[in-house]
Amino acid sequence: MCGFMSFISTDSLRDERVEQVREGMAQARHRGPDDTNVWHDERTCFGFNRLSIIDIENSGQPLKWGPPESPQRYWMVFNGEIYNYLELRAALARDDGAVFHTEGDGEAIVAGYHFHGAAWVEQLRGMFSFVIWDSQEKLAFGARDPFGIKPLYAGRTPDGFVFGSEAKSVRVLTGQPIVDTTALQHYLVLQYVPEPDTMDTAISKIESGTSFTVRDGALEQHRYFTPRFASTPVRTPDEQEELYDRILKVLDDSVAKHMRADVTVGAFLSGGIDSTAIAALAKRYNPDLLTFTTGFRVDGYSEVDVADDSAKAIGVEHITRWVSEEELTSTLPLIVWYLDDPVADPALVPLYFVANEARKRVKVVLSGEGADELFGGYTIYHEPRSLGPLVSLPNPLRRGLAAVGRALPDGMRGKDLLRRGSIDLEDRYYGNARIFREEQLPGLLKTYDPSVTFHDVTDPLYAQSRSWDPVQRMQHVDLFTWLRGDILVKADKMTMANSLELRVPFLDKEVFEVARHIPVGEKLAQNTTKYAMRKALEKVVPAHVLHRRKLGFPVPTRVYLRGDSYPWARDIITSSPTEEFIDPKAVLKLLDEHRAGVADHSRRIWTVLVFMLWYDIFVAGTIVPEVPHPHYPLRL
Repeated sequence: MCGFMSFISTDSLRDERVEQVREGMAQARHRGPDDTNVWHDERTCFGFNRLSIIDIENSGQPLKWGPPESPQRYWMVFNGEIYNYLELRAALARDDGAVFHTEGDGEAIVAGYHFHGAAWVEQLRGMFSFVIWDSQEKLAFGARDPFGIKPLYAGRTPDGFVFGSEAKSVRVLTGQPIVDTTALQHYLVLQYVPEPDTMDTAISKIESGTSFTVRDGALEQHRYFTPRFASTPVRTPDEQEELYDRILKVLDDSVAKHMRADVTVGAFLSGGIDSTAIAALAKRYNPDLLTFTTGFRVDGYSEVDVADDSAKAIGVEHITRWVSEEELTSTLPLIVWYLDDPVADPALVPLYFVANEARKRVKVVLSGEGADELFGGYTIYHEPRSLGPLVSLPNPLRRGLAAVGRALPDGMRGKDLLRRGSIDLEDRYYGNARIFREEQLPGLLKTYDPSVTFHDVTDPLYAQSRSWDPVQRMQHVDLFTWLRGDILVKADKMTMANSLELRVPFLDKEVFEVARHIPVGEKLAQNTTKYAMRKALEKVVPAHVLHRRKLGFPVPTRVYLRGDSYPWARDIITSSPTEEFIDPKAVLKLLDEHRAGVADHSRRIWTVLVFMLWYDIFVAGTIVPEVPHPHYPLRL
């Protein structure tokens, strides 16, 4: 895992662009402290910061490769890992006569592209973003992995296109950010900016599962992967057991391939089934596996005890990193700097600190992201079944029930059930994070536009899944919104902030191929979630975790904002020069109501605070976090 920049000029490359790429790579030194290089020709400039994981001595980048008759035809920068690279290299050598000069995974990408073209990206099993320059054809080809595990930002300048692993690197060429008010409005609802947009009008993201070509001054994009759920019926006990066996087999294979590295691999371990399963399977391939967890010393906001019990049960050495309230508040500006774009998930903070602790001992960690989206792990996925009797009623009756619900006092049992049962799925479900409701925005957001709604994000996704089961449709929405907008962003940014590679074995194309065929009745059964996955892991995961509801890395912002962190939050609100966008009086009202116990506004307050810090750092320049220089041993 590393960080890169690519500038593709529409004409002759200007000298200042080379220096800007060098500056951009300096902004992303944390992504690759082991080595840094810049290469350019008359049209293109590539910059690369390396975190050496595979073939440590030889697989430096920018990587050159070509057939014997043109050995320097291709140049590539690549961030991520290709887990089936050994198999791909063997096939390319056997079937195509490819000659390799390293032992790394990068050559499997560029050689495959040479022999098989753009379709080769579909053979890659891994997490990746890359750009290849074909000096003979004068074109660039690039792609991002199917689920969006690795980031890839893009910007346009008057003389070319710039791509990078960090928005702050791209911004060296695109200039000071201008706030995208549509993105801001979506952010206040969702707690992240949905792809392909960012908070900066000049920068976008290459979407997950997308490849692209730059040629003759034009950028063309192509979606090569679209996840589709298609249940295969399971009718008999034997078929059930076969399904559970397939799940366990593919997860074990994925973990085995995710363990491929020339450095030490550890694992994050919370109190839930996902991370515990990954750690237990990983121990099969590394008996000396180290696991890491984090927590706050606040009642109800720690799974440290459960993680300790899990570590003992699976027989691994376990390290805990406690996080204090002072660390949370003092480090948040630095965390926002690493983020590039605001993401208002408080779990960023403990993830940053546990990654920092892990980096002292390992260079790679496995983690459990993606299991909920693939295997049906969110409690809200039960909602279509619980609302079924109401949703099936004729529309006039549903409207009548909605009116009854509105007349009931707030907090009364059944009020929310009647309200949600009267609303179609497309109108009520837009992902796991719902921060500000539509009716709350006009009093807060000065740039509020009533024509901008979550439907802009979710309607195209629902259109792709019209014939699917409602639960599958919700999973589909989450794959394109919550997963790649929040979960994977915080996973990448907080680990790479500490020069630590994070791998996610659940988000593997072969795992998805099994998961997508699981019937909804095998995902949600016996009043639990991820039922089939739990059954598959009965002999792997300790019993105390198998059916336990996961908290993850919970953060006591609700408690802190009512106590010692109140002055800290108030100071940010009153000093931030964001009044062009946000009404500070409205935010202070939320803060005071929260402190008084009138309502729990902690998530809304946190969402605004993160945006304000982002603006202060990247637009106004009134906050300049002290960014530590990454310095770690090459080998661990």
